[in-house]
Amino acid sequence: MAKLLATSLLLAAFAAFLLSLAAPSLAGDPDMLQDICVADYKSLQGPLRVNGFPCKRPENVTADDFFSGLLANPGNTGNAMGSSATAANVEKLPGLNTLGVSMARIDFAPWGVNPPHTHPRATEIIFVLEGSLDVGFVTTTNRLYARTVCKGEVFVFPRGLVHYQRNNGNSPAAVISAFNSQLQGTQAVAETLFGASPAVPTDVLARAFLIDGGLVEGIKSKFPPK
Repeated sequence: MAKLLATSLLLAAFAAFLLSLAAPSLAGDPDMLQDICVADYKSLQGPLRVNGFPCKRPENVTADDFFSGLLANPGNTGNAMGSSATAANVEKLPGLNTLGVSMARIDFAPWGVNPPHTHPRATEIIFVLEGSLDVGFVTTTNRLYARTVCKGEVFVFPRGLVHYQRNNGNSPAAVISAFNSQLQGTQAVAETLFGASPAVPTDVLARAFLIDGGLVEGIKSKFPPK
């Protein structure tokens, strides 16, 4: 009995050790194994694939690989949502590869909305540059946490949870978003469900939203597959 108890304790300790090692990787992107790994976009045509991008040879890296002016100018908010997100992630800034961070700028027309969406690979924190926003996120228990965030203030959206932002004024607004992932991923709820390719079956959506199939088809027509 004593020997069995000792074995059980040893296995429990080993399991706890493995979980402690896994915990950091579950919180964000994997840790890098070198000083830099600038994304080599050209090599994507070849057979090599990693969880991210292949690295440039060090002799081909320049300071420009770590620089971007993408967030300097407002995005075009002349669309149905009245908002525009400009990403500075690993797809646009190669020096971010393996570093586990990225940023974005979101611009809002008066009363513009960044509609409900999720980031499956990152927590997001926003800093309000201009204006005032109504923001919120919904937990897996359907609890809404919402408030107004003004210029100079910040708000956090936990990883993977549905969230939104809305300009609540007559003037343009803008925020800077930061993510603990080099490529956070974005799934807009409405576009994901009604604009998927191939399409999500109409009867599935009709039952999910407790509406008739004709209304589902009408909504789908507003989200043509990309």
